[in-house]
Amino acid sequence: MKIRFQADADFNEDIVAGILRRELRVDFRTAGQAGLRGLDDFQALAMAAKEGRVLVSHDRKTMPRHFADFIQGNTSPGLFIVSQKADLLSVIEALICVWAASEAEEWVDTICTIPLG
Repeated sequence: MKIRFQADADFNEDIVAGILRRELRVDFRTAGQAGLRGLDDFQALAMAAKEGRVLVSHDRKTMPRHFADFIQGNTSPGLFIVSQKADLLSVIEALICVWAASEAEEWVDTICTIPLG
């Protein structure tokens, strides 16, 4: 099955828009579409897991720790941490590449840092 993405509340929606402009088949929901705004990290991870979506976040400080805690008792489709310093086009291309070249099952309970490297 193809990866389905869920943007965290802190995620740059210009990246989501850029991905969807370049590849319409990518299933990538914004935080607003999913009702994630105002939720803490654990709740965002739980909601993404319930929907079978890889959570994509810029939160490099707290999200990895919360992810580690979350997968102690749950299964997650995965977590992608995207550098805020990365060039937007590089991030867009990397996420499209991951989507095109892999299956959702490959990312279960895994953290990936974007850009790849």
